[in-house]
Amino acid sequence: MTQPHTTSYYAASARSYAPFPALEGDTEADVAVVGGGFTGINAAIELAGRGLRVVLLEANRIGWGATGRNGGQITGSLSGDEAMARQFRRSLGAGTADYIWDLRWRGHRIIRERVARFGIDCDLKHGHLQAAMTPKHEAALRKLARTAEAQGMGDEVRYVEGDELRSLIEVPLYTGGVLNMRNMHVHSLNLAIGEAEAAASLGVRIFERSRVTGIRHGRRPVLDTAAGRVTCDTVLLAGNAYHRLAEGRMKGALFPAALGIVATEPLPEEVALTINPRDIAVYDDRFVLDYHRVTADRRLIFGGGTNYSGRATRDIAAELRPALERTYPRLKGIGIDYQWSGQDGIIPNRIPHLGRIRPNVFFAEGYSGHGIATSHIVAGIMAGAITGTMAEFDVFDTVRRLRLPAGQWAAHQALALGMWYYTLRERLA
Repeated sequence: MTQPHTTSYYAASARSYAPFPALEGDTEADVAVVGGGFTGINAAIELAGRGLRVVLLEANRIGWGATGRNGGQITGSLSGDEAMARQFRRSLGAGTADYIWDLRWRGHRIIRERVARFGIDCDLKHGHLQAAMTPKHEAALRKLARTAEAQGMGDEVRYVEGDELRSLIEVPLYTGGVLNMRNMHVHSLNLAIGEAEAAASLGVRIFERSRVTGIRHGRRPVLDTAAGRVTCDTVLLAGNAYHRLAEGRMKGALFPAALGIVATEPLPEEVALTINPRDIAVYDDRFVLDYHRVTADRRLIFGGGTNYSGRATRDIAAELRPALERTYPRLKGIGIDYQWSGQDGIIPNRIPHLGRIRPNVFFAEGYSGHGIATSHIVAGIMAGAITGTMAEFDVFDTVRRLRLPAGQWAAHQALALGMWYYTLRERLA
């Protein structure tokens, strides 16, 4: 059953666009992409640019899942970078560190170029603070700033503290942080809509309200929907936490975690300029972190406390208000106009999960909270693999994966226990 967008600030403020039709009848394509989020849309752009006939099928609306429900932050953080360093070394050897460093920023380049090329209006802004709350955070972030400087980013990245920190953000909890002017933030749903329109302009046939109910595998797979079917040479599953077509190597690798976000009422201009005068996005350096930024119409978007138990949050505003008010005491009692939830695709080792379930059926999933930049990178990797350039795909495909217990309940309990352990260890450090 098709579902409308969730009650998010992004959906309420998204620019209008001509809806794409639902699939009716039979059609053919070189590649069928399942999922109208950032991965699917950008893979379609990449594939169309290589001259392939592409059909994209979205069960609901463009950007309906995590693409249209996130915090809007485009950062060079990779939550699985330590695991990447260990696992990628088997295939990349001495070039591992440079490859991972490039991954941190490749998505930024793609997004900037796509916004400029297609004239996408999505409130894209530069500036981000990764904030310290403990001496351990401070040490780690100072090291990150030194690494960035050694990589030639000294004019964009620096460690801040004291008066300089307080001039950037009015948050008494923070003791320091890395100011990064290459990182960005964005109205994520408007970015997705603009990219979908760009894909269509390149010849991609996009169908909304066209849930794939099954795949008939074979030399030319057939994707069935309620009112039509697509016969193609290759399939890309790009549904992340929301797809229901998992089998084989996909089973037990990804687990959805519930995220909750709120958007306040519009702030008076003087208040917005006081709490965040440089209009930067922010997240702290905890394992389970809070993240926040101010929108173009001066609302504070605030998210955090990701729920790994598999249980949906009942009252997001009530659960997040204490953290919001601890972070910004000036906003105590502020009205909250929007609250929404979503699902983030979590991989136990935090390395995106790329692979195949058949020789001609590819999948990409599991960005573990860093989806905007990572999805744009992965889209290019998957398009390369589908057209025969396998080198980067193979780096991810050969990663050794931890499978959590079978069954949703047991899997969520195992993941929640692990997250509790890391959170407790951080508090006791």
